[in-house]
Amino acid sequence: MDEVASAAYIARMSHYAHSSHPEIVKRLNRAAGHLRSIVTMIEDERPCVDIAQQLHAVENAIASAKRALVNDHIDHCLLHAEEGEGPKHAIDEFRAISKYL
Repeated sequence: MDEVASAAYIARMSHYAHSSHPEIVKRLNRAAGHLRSIVTMIEDERPCVDIAQQLHAVENAIASAKRALVNDHIDHCLLHAEEGEGPKHAIDEFRAISKYL
């Protein structure tokens, strides 16, 4: 593979990989572990108020991860629209992701 083809391949493969993704994965893994501990709390018949509080914490963690992902998408994909598929594609991408806000 020549240098130009190699650069194009790397650009294609990393198009969806952003620098924030490893941190988002860490957040989601922590939330998953927290959620498993909540299941144990339910099985152990812990007080409902304690369980609800922990569920609220997991919801917030997931919302935070989603917010980081959307913000990164805006920064990475939409702000650089002119370098890629153009403004119309960027607008379509924003419409698509905005339904998850």
